[in-house]
Amino acid sequence: MRHKKKINHLSRKRGHRHAMLSNMASSLIMHKRIKTTTAKAKALRIYLEPLITKSKDDTTHSRRQVFSYLKDKEATNELFREVAVKVADRPGGYTRIIKLGNRLGDNADMCIMELVDYNENLLAEKDSSTRSSRRRRGGKKKTETAETPRTAEIAEDTELAPEETIETASDAERSADAPAEQGEEPSEKEVSAEQPVAEAEASTKADEEKKEEAKVVTEDKAEDKVEDKKNEEASVGDEPPEPSAKKDDTSSEDVDEEADKKKE
Repeated sequence: MRHKKKINHLSRKRGHRHAMLSNMASSLIMHKRIKTTTAKAKALRIYLEPLITKSKDDTTHSRRQVFSYLKDKEATNELFREVAVKVADRPGGYTRIIKLGNRLGDNADMCIMELVDYNENLLAEKDSSTRSSRRRRGGKKKTETAETPRTAEIAEDTELAPEETIETASDAERSADAPAEQGEEPSEKEVSAEQPVAEAEASTKADEEKKEEAKVVTEDKAEDKVEDKKNEEASVGDEPPEPSAKKDDTSSEDVDEEADKKKE
């Protein structure tokens, strides 16, 4: 029974297990992401994250401690020069495990292990989400700042000098003494509100007048056509038929010829 045994031995002895984890750690530091089983990734996270925390303190002692675990000069230099600078503001949680499913053959649970600060796609999504939230807050502040000068203008308008108050009082007395027969002039707001209504009424009246004029023109044209037809019919009834006139001409010529023959 494995009660209170947190370390996963990974079916290996101590030396083999440490050698495997140091190799995996150095490859993760150099390539920034590796593909392995979920059990090995969880064991590697416990092995690697304390080393990344030590790399934030770039001293000879910390370099020697990290080198005793990694056994690789290039990996230790990469860790202290680039990874430590990239992860300086992060208080732990330097790695991420993304599960991929089971492997064909032995059906082992596979995953991808990567350093958090080197995944550019996820970092871009986080930046876009933070920008959208900042825009909303900025919009609210803008509305508040836009309202403040209006209130200041109103306060300035309400504060009148004593001379202006005296002049306004005299103007009010003069307006009270004026005869009541004269109607009060409408304010600018009322005039501006009445203008579109008056324009709409005028446009409707103009349209109605145009329609009436068009109807009158069409009626006049129809009457003119009827009168023209009547005149044409009357002129046709008064004119004599043309063939009869031709016959009369021929008869008169025949009579003249017969008279000439008798004389001869």
